[in-house]
Amino acid sequence: MSDTKASKPVQMAFNWEAGVKPQGPGARGDSLAAREPTERPMFSEHLMEEVFERHNLHAALKQVRANKGSPGVDGMSVDELPDFLKVHWPEIKDQLFDGTYQPQMIKRVEIPKPGSQDKRKLGIPCVIDRLIQQAILQVLQWRWDPTFSEFSYGFRPGRSAHQAVAQAQAYLEQGYDVVVDIDLEKFFDQVCHDRLMSRLAERIPDKRLLKLIRGYLQAGILAEGLVIQPETGTPQGSPLSPFLSNVVLDELDKELEARGHRFCRYADDSNIYVRSMRAGKRVMASISRFITKRLKLKVNESKSAVDHPQNRSFLGFSFTGGKSAKRRKIAPKALARFKARVKELTRRNQGRSLGQVIITLSTYLRGWRGYFGFCQTSKVLRDLDSWIRRRLRCLQWKQWKVYRRRKAELIKRGINPELAHTTAFSEKGPWRMSHIPGVQMALNNQFFDRMGLIRLSAHHRI
Repeated sequence: MSDTKASKPVQMAFNWEAGVKPQGPGARGDSLAAREPTERPMFSEHLMEEVFERHNLHAALKQVRANKGSPGVDGMSVDELPDFLKVHWPEIKDQLFDGTYQPQMIKRVEIPKPGSQDKRKLGIPCVIDRLIQQAILQVLQWRWDPTFSEFSYGFRPGRSAHQAVAQAQAYLEQGYDVVVDIDLEKFFDQVCHDRLMSRLAERIPDKRLLKLIRGYLQAGILAEGLVIQPETGTPQGSPLSPFLSNVVLDELDKELEARGHRFCRYADDSNIYVRSMRAGKRVMASISRFITKRLKLKVNESKSAVDHPQNRSFLGFSFTGGKSAKRRKIAPKALARFKARVKELTRRNQGRSLGQVIITLSTYLRGWRGYFGFCQTSKVLRDLDSWIRRRLRCLQWKQWKVYRRRKAELIKRGINPELAHTTAFSEKGPWRMSHIPGVQMALNNQFFDRMGLIRLSAHHRI
């Protein structure tokens, strides 16, 4: 993109902050991605006009600001975007329509992958490009989403990971108790641009929009001071990337449907359910060939497997084994990550009061419970609650430090002086002390409830 900050201010096309009442798709200021049409309208040759229509742009701006996020390579924050648009949008819009707009470079950052030593590469576009991509997404997804498979659950309005897990559970209850678990190797980095653009061109007749999307796919990536020109891939972190991944993998979904397979897919996690190990191995070989030869993607053989579902994890969940009804449970790796995070938040040497620790811990527990509370093994949640309280008792006991302080605190919390004396005088370590009656009664469940500690087993959903 040209240096629009230095250009001469021109009259704005419309007021970005004005309270114009939206009409049509995206009305009420909602993202168009959140709406489902009653019909499936055909794409027109004037999609660019629809993408950059004022109500769609207002909805896109609202969504970009709600998503927040870090600045891109230009350093502009989402809060600075409205003022920038008031001055420079007409020039940018002219560039978009005459095909001279150049997306800015993408800033690459790396974050740890849960349960792995590998790093996940994220791309952070500049906020102006996030706005443009969001506007494109809203129009394309609103029209394209109804054509996606019923068994595709990732990055789609009104669909969730919980629905995907419930669908997998339904297959198990029908007797399809062998899973073909397919993991795609570095999927977002391996997407073939030509194949993706070919798929888009089948539905999008507006060549201006196609050129703009290709420009985003080929935008340079700034990593550690070097600029990389990508030949494949769609950067994770951009608004369009999840939608484009579904366009690519919809071809896999349609193939699985044509073969009559029972499957569910969430982003690049695909599980196919069959009745026997023999059938599973046959399906694995056949679908792997399709992915490699037709989609030009790679199957990660070390992470893919044909196995019983209780031995695999899907979106952080697994299932109980045996012939009885299959129940959702939290996958072992997800439990291990949870415990590691709680241990980090409840370290005994962090120099923070118990109340401060509980505030931070409860924020994490609330989000974790919102997702993993979907499990059907309530005893696991109750055991985790007990373990968390024990760790907090350890923390508090260590912070009281000396006999006199410990005895006084126990008496203040209703423990009789004799028991307070013997408890405070003990030379046992904090972990063992956290489990003896004097400490448990002083720092009981109701005490932690009053402190605001979130219970994982509360409002448990079966």
